Amino acid sequence: MWRGFWTLVARAARGPRSPRSCTRQGSGAPVPGSGATIFALSSGQGRCGIAVIRTSGPASGHALRSLTAPRDFPPARSACLRLLSHPRSGEPLDRALVLWFPGPQSFTGEDCAEFHVHGGPAVVSGVLQALGSVPGLRPAEAGEFTRRAFANGKLSLTEVEGLADLIHAETEAQRRQALRQLDGELGHLCRAWAKTLTKALAHVEAYIDFGEDDNLEEGVLERVDSQVRELELALSAHLRDARRGQRLRSGAHVVVAGPPNAGKSSLVNLLSRKPVSIVSPEPGTTRDVLETPVDLAGFPALLSDTAGLREGVGPVEQEGVRRARERLEQADLILAVLDASDLASPSSCNFLDTVVTPAGTGNLKENSQRLLLVLNKSDLLPRGGPDPSPNLPPHLLLSCLTGEGLDGLLEALRKELAEVCGDPSVGPLLTRARHQHHLQGCLDALGHYKQTKDLALAAEALRLARGHLGRITGGGGTDEILDIIFRDFCVGK
Repeated sequence: MWRGFWTLVARAARGPRSPRSCTRQGSGAPVPGSGATIFALSSGQGRCGIAVIRTSGPASGHALRSLTAPRDFPPARSACLRLLSHPRSGEPLDRALVLWFPGPQSFTGEDCAEFHVHGGPAVVSGVLQALGSVPGLRPAEAGEFTRRAFANGKLSLTEVEGLADLIHAETEAQRRQALRQLDGELGHLCRAWAKTLTKALAHVEAYIDFGEDDNLEEGVLERVDSQVRELELALSAHLRDARRGQRLRSGAHVVVAGPPNAGKSSLVNLLSRKPVSIVSPEPGTTRDVLETPVDLAGFPALLSDTAGLREGVGPVEQEGVRRARERLEQADLILAVLDASDLASPSSCNFLDTVVTPAGTGNLKENSQRLLLVLNKSDLLPRGGPDPSPNLPPHLLLSCLTGEGLDGLLEALRKELAEVCGDPSVGPLLTRARHQHHLQGCLDALGHYKQTKDLALAAEALRLARGHLGRITGGGGTDEILDIIFRDFCVGK
């Protein structure tokens, strides 16, 4: 009986079979240009000290011999100095370091060669032309090296996405998150969940096949139900935080708002470290929304400078105020700016009543937004005097003119953005919409499992849930999804 049971375990782990041609096991992804050897410049474009040109494919060894003959073939994974020559004309091209990585112990899993040449345009162009003259070699497409690594099982799809995010990372938080995903944290978590579902599926199928024989121990289905409930809780927790990882990858929307002449544009210029907005003592200088991407305390953000919130004097300013209020609705974090020396003005009081107070009581967009209250122009307050606003909500004093209070503001921004974007040092985050889609699909399938009374339908629901988890790491992915992911890579990666 137990032999039949473990057969069911293996069958559940494999899932339904489908014909594939030249695919990564479990990925459903055809290897582009299978059998061809590709080459490309892997380092950045332009003049540099050293440029790296790499090849991948069965003809890599032949290409290396063709450009370094008559010298001996270099040992594996050791840098050797060689004179590179054109394989047809014999013309010297450069004196370079060459490396040989025989497959499968390479980035792509195929035979690979690297040429570390001097980074002048003429040298790089000459070596690329020489490689193009070697039979069996062709220029690589964007992301093709990484796609071959995925196809050969060297990287999961979540690790591929982590690599892409690492290449495009601009802030410390983005770098940390990308490294954790590249290290496989999200993939490991999804595989652990899938393993739980595989075991649950095997138990359900065993009960279907052997339950009438009374050979199964009691409580099998109860344990499955318990595992499903625990998995539902874990999935729901990650889905609640799904937008945080996407904000970390693309940037949180931080809107600077306040009444006219509170110093909003000065604050935007101070945080972005460049003159983004025009600063003037005349009210209503900022008429439109000005946006700039910035690094705020290590987190990516899109910083928006908005028109002063008041009843517009003319149609242009009225449109600016309308756009400012629209941006407030879309904000992840609001930097509410008031003039510390003018808190009793009608415009300041109105802003406090309509924007600051609702956020503090949880009424602003169902409290999904966060707000920092900043009292600017603290340099106009008397030194050593009492707090000008003891009845206000928690706030920060700042002088955009002198920079006093900036360190405290940046620390407060770091804490707020860590809540908005998620802390990349605490567990894996969902960084793409497709992650959220498949986790939601898995959760929905588990809901169907709980609702059905038919064990065959329950088993199918578990199989469907496990399939959604597999698609996150690359199992069963369609060509269209893979094309979108790899399209973002540069040529040579």
